[in-house]
Amino acid sequence: MKIKSPTAIGAWSLLATACIRQWMHTLDYKVDFADPTVDPVHAAYRGAKIYVFWHENILIPLHLRGHCNISMLLSRHLDANILDRVARMNGFGVVRGSTFRGGAVALRELAERATEGNLTITPDGPRGPRRQLAAGCVFLASTLGIPIVAMGLGYDRPWRAGTWDRFAVPRPWSRARGVVSRAVAIPPDLDREGIEWHREGVERLLVHLSEEAEAWAAAGTRRPNQVVVRKEPSRVARWAAAVPGPPGVPLADELARAGVVTAS
Repeated sequence: MKIKSPTAIGAWSLLATACIRQWMHTLDYKVDFADPTVDPVHAAYRGAKIYVFWHENILIPLHLRGHCNISMLLSRHLDANILDRVARMNGFGVVRGSTFRGGAVALRELAERATEGNLTITPDGPRGPRRQLAAGCVFLASTLGIPIVAMGLGYDRPWRAGTWDRFAVPRPWSRARGVVSRAVAIPPDLDREGIEWHREGVERLLVHLSEEAEAWAAAGTRRPNQVVVRKEPSRVARWAAAVPGPPGVPLADELARAGVVTAS
């Protein structure tokens, strides 16, 4: 049932925000960054990024990286009304729309936000199919000249909702893990074939990193480059997103670094 009443949306949003903050605060967070400077709280962070992760794992970034100068692209479906409010309450900017279908207004707003901040997209949302990357983030990165950062996220034996994305609900006091790529440069002026090649490559990368994060969370092992990640606002990202940063590495290089097998 879709909630349309502003009062009901506000009440459910307040409740959801309070639950997320308390529930997610109990988890043990560790991340393995291929390049730690892509994290907007890192002192050496520079240049806007487009962060992508699967819709099922949205609770981790919502909890950990609010107030980090990040705007989230959400659909205009009624389903996203509560998520809109929750994201804003957790310190995210929100843009409603699509990068393709009727998204000219959203694209202009995203372009404006990207001049001084970061963007984040769940590329299999809002309705799936699960873990299949839509081309919107690739098109956006190519158009705006902003690199993509793929964030593989996972929990130790989470509960799963019966939704299209099998939404992950972590067990209290369990492990949450992330495996994050370097910034990946998407060339400008891509044709249809170029967009599809990059779409498929980013999808393979994100699937691989997500499976790696889930296996790490389940095993509870230690990784050489792991760092403890905490909820913290970013003073750096308030100004550093507008500063030119590294252009990013070619997708083929990042796929090779991660050991991802590409299609022939």
